[in-house]
Amino acid sequence: MLVANGLVRRYGDFTAVRDISFSVPEGEILGILGPNGAGKTTTIRMITGFLPPTVGQVTLDGVDLHQDASVRARLGYLPETVALYPEMRVDEYLAFRERLHGGNGGVGNGGAQAIDRAVDACLLGEVRHQIIGTLSKGYRQRVGLAAAILHEPQVLVLDEPTVGLDPKQIIAIRELIRELGRERTLLLSTHILPEVEQLCDRVLIIDGGRIVAEGTPRELQQKARGQAQLTVTLAGAVDAGEALGALDAVPGVASADEVALPATGDEPDDAATTRRVRLTCDAGADPRADVFHLAVERGWVLLEMAERRVSLEDVFVRLTGQADPAVAAVHDGESAETEIEPAEAEPVQADDSISDDAISEDSISGDANSEDSISEDNHDTDDAETR
Repeated sequence: MLVANGLVRRYGDFTAVRDISFSVPEGEILGILGPNGAGKTTTIRMITGFLPPTVGQVTLDGVDLHQDASVRARLGYLPETVALYPEMRVDEYLAFRERLHGGNGGVGNGGAQAIDRAVDACLLGEVRHQIIGTLSKGYRQRVGLAAAILHEPQVLVLDEPTVGLDPKQIIAIRELIRELGRERTLLLSTHILPEVEQLCDRVLIIDGGRIVAEGTPRELQQKARGQAQLTVTLAGAVDAGEALGALDAVPGVASADEVALPATGDEPDDAATTRRVRLTCDAGADPRADVFHLAVERGWVLLEMAERRVSLEDVFVRLTGQADPAVAAVHDGESAETEIEPAEAEPVQADDSISDDAISEDSISGDANSEDSISEDNHDTDDAETR
């Protein structure tokens, strides 16, 4: 089990992460969701051993990552910016990474089998002999994932794995993440809401460097639901005042308000008698059957009766105050220099009982410096040709 306990990270007077605690049982996928500058990437760097916490500790099966560097070999890490050498071929790069993990660079059965497994898992067979600089960004992400799982880590941590990819590449990478999640604990840091709903068993929402909510996507939606709303569309000789009065009197309905129908330019002749009413329901009430019987009794044609459900986006906006949640093409940019501390935000002790699946990381045999050296020597691959 991976456990983060009371993590705090300060840069001078600025607190980027404040008292974050959670645990990730084996075999689950945990999503870390938050707006730009929320503290996600700083948290990920502490979890993977690349950044020591100012206060707190991270343990894997009870062993502190920052006290015993060998534990880091059981982690895999894919950072937001993948460190690759564009002049290398895919298999050459993977052999290089395998040597950094303490292997023999693919020489002999052990190293060759590890590279073959990673290539097969990440669907790189058709490009394994190709120069990395000629690959599309989607394939470069796959190469980074292959390097992250070479040493078969117990925990895999992925930081914004689909940022900057086109829709087809996003679908392919998400499917790959699902496959990887069947074999190991996964921790996924992202601000892409559909990604969290599709991939994660449980979710942490971080804002201002602290956890503001945790639970499964469904649990978070139910907590934020409040009063349900029911939209009723009626056709025929429907008087607006009569409809509002009758619907407002239905048991379980708190209020009824008419909603203007959108103009489409091809409305039927009876559009003037079509009414749309929004019903706000009492907590826990379900008046749909009574509304149906009322429509039959009054001779109304019931065209539609739709319940508005709270989405994860609604929860995200409510908890973080973000009117426009980030989309896939926007980078998180959560470095220490860019994270923004909310004014007078009070530290919150988060619940230390999250059972979520975590996606893991491209870490090199527990040696953070090896990964850093790759990043420093790495050439910019953004201008590479699309395969």
